[in-house]
Amino acid sequence: MQFLKMKISAPVLAALLLAAPAALPSSVPLAPQAAFAAEAGTQGGNAQNAQAAPEETGWYWLSSNDKYSNYFDPSSIVATGSVETAHGRVATEIEAYIKTSYSYGGAQETIQNYGIQNVIPNPAQFAYSVALLKVNPQNRTVQYAKEDFYDPQGKVVWSHADDKEKEVNSQSFDEQFYTVIVDNVFHEGETERAKAKDRWLTLYTSEVDGLTTTAQADTTTMRKKGDNLLFWEWDTLKDAAGNTLEVKFLKKAVNLPQGTERVIRAQYWSGQTGWQDLEDDLGGAYRMISSSTPQSQGLTALRTYAQTHVKWVNRYSIN
Repeated sequence: MQFLKMKISAPVLAALLLAAPAALPSSVPLAPQAAFAAEAGTQGGNAQNAQAAPEETGWYWLSSNDKYSNYFDPSSIVATGSVETAHGRVATEIEAYIKTSYSYGGAQETIQNYGIQNVIPNPAQFAYSVALLKVNPQNRTVQYAKEDFYDPQGKVVWSHADDKEKEVNSQSFDEQFYTVIVDNVFHEGETERAKAKDRWLTLYTSEVDGLTTTAQADTTTMRKKGDNLLFWEWDTLKDAAGNTLEVKFLKKAVNLPQGTERVIRAQYWSGQTGWQDLEDDLGGAYRMISSSTPQSQGLTALRTYAQTHVKWVNRYSIN
């Protein structure tokens, strides 16, 4: 089904139309199931379990890898916005403090990502950062209201604030922070679902000319808005030897009763192009899911999941 286009050459665009599922922005993307673990490193526990536990009290350790150690302060979590609904008052904004400590490599990567090499030329000056995070559970977004970066002596060396909301998905560094903060307010099992073996729902697998396409939906991102089921989808195309050729990472809205879908956001990866943004040929308009396509199997799988997981797909709803 042709509905995506890229600002690249026609041969690559033609290959995209065969595409199918898999993961992190690296040389060859990981399978989506591995994304959470690869980003998080070692999971769970409190501050005394971490090798680089912060000296301050109140920080709860989440995970560590060779670049980052992540913490949050449970006592700082507070619902700062809410609305009254037919099923009671529901939080619409949550604030919490989070902390990240950096190895030399993690500091170097962070400095490059922010483009502040001229401000902080020595990564050893980036020891840790503390941020005030604003969370919107209905739209699965986070906002860094304020973030301070400290040197090993505890002196602020750089500060940053961002008024933009960032959506959280399987490829987000912030996913752990989001899940644990929301769980402390709603207790719906965001963290458990993110680490679950069945996190990724297989929508369909199809084979054409020795190329296998697999589409998977991330159940952690699923939520109902009216008749629409919103979620992120991971499509992977592999050759007969099992090598990943292409990946599409799509945010979709599927109208379950009507059997239509639209692409809200999309990215594409191949060994030749790396990660690139995609544009929808229909400009985000809905398209019918034909019963003669593999996508119709996916529609059936989504309908079944929504019917058997009513509480989950309607969590935090304010409708």
